[in-house]
Amino acid sequence: MTILAAFSSSRHSSAPLNLAIQIARTTGEPVIAAAVAERSWPPRDDPVEGEYLAYVRAQATQALQRAVAVLPVDLDVTSVVHESTSIPTGLIELADAHRVSAVSVGSSSSGMIGRVALGSVTERLVHTARVPVVFAPRGYAQTDGSIRRLTAAYGGEADVNGLIPATAELAGAWKAELRIVSFTVRNTAAFAGTIESSAEELVIQQWSRRTIAEITKQLNAIRDQIDVPDIDVVVGTGHDWNAAVQSIGWEAGDMLVLGSGAAAPSAQVFLGSAAGKILRRSPVPVMIAPSYRRG
Repeated sequence: MTILAAFSSSRHSSAPLNLAIQIARTTGEPVIAAAVAERSWPPRDDPVEGEYLAYVRAQATQALQRAVAVLPVDLDVTSVVHESTSIPTGLIELADAHRVSAVSVGSSSSGMIGRVALGSVTERLVHTARVPVVFAPRGYAQTDGSIRRLTAAYGGEADVNGLIPATAELAGAWKAELRIVSFTVRNTAAFAGTIESSAEELVIQQWSRRTIAEITKQLNAIRDQIDVPDIDVVVGTGHDWNAAVQSIGWEAGDMLVLGSGAAAPSAQVFLGSAAGKILRRSPVPVMIAPSYRRG
C-alpha cells in the first residue's frame, strides 16, 4: 500500500508531506507526493487553454520537486502531477489508481497555526473518500519521529460505525499505543446559581463511569476477534469543546482518530457534527476513518 500526500502548488505548504513522511516512518509504506492541475470538462481543443494547462503543470511540477527535495532521503517518495476536473476528484482518482491506504491533506490557510481547519477541497474530500483521510495541522513541521499513540474519540454514531475495532486494528498494525477518549461539554456558566458545583461534579463522575463501562464492554467484545493492545480510557470534560479537547493532554507523536457519522455510506468517510467540532480543536494530526465493517 501507499500513502498519498496532497500538495498545493499555489500555497506551497509542505504540512501534508511532513505528515505523510511521519506515517511512512510508522508503517514502512512508500509516499506519493501529488499535485493536481485542474482542467475543464469536457476537454476542449483550445490551443490557448492547452498552453495555460501546460504552464500550470510546469509550475506545479517545479514547486512539487522543490518540496520533495528537502524530504528525508531514506524514504521512498515519488512525485506526480495529475490532471483532473477538480482537486478533490483528482486526489480520489489517484487514491483509487494507486490503492492507497490513506490520503494526507493540509489545513485551510484561514485556520489557526497548529490547528486543523477544513477548506473547500478538504470539505468535499471528507464526504467522498473511500480511504482514511489524515489532516495535518496548519504549519505542521517535519519530524524524525513516528506516530506513537492513536487516540480514538468515542461517542455518538462513531460507535455504530466501528471506530473502536478499527482503531484497535490500526494501533496493532502501527505498533502504536491506543487511547480511547470520550468528550463532554458542560456549560457550567449556563447553570450558575441554579446548581451546586458538587452536584455538577457528581453528574460528570456518573457519566464518566458509565461511558468507561460502555467502552470496556465494547473492548471485551472484540478481544476474541482481534489482538487489542493495552488501552488507556479517559474522559475529556470542559466548559466548551476547546477546553474538553485540551483537558486530556497531548504529546508529540499523537494522532486523533475520528469515526464517520451516521450519514456515511458503507466504507466511505463522512464527518459528523460532533466530530467536526473536535477536529477544529485538535492540536495534533487527525484521521477520519471510513465507516468500518469487519468481514
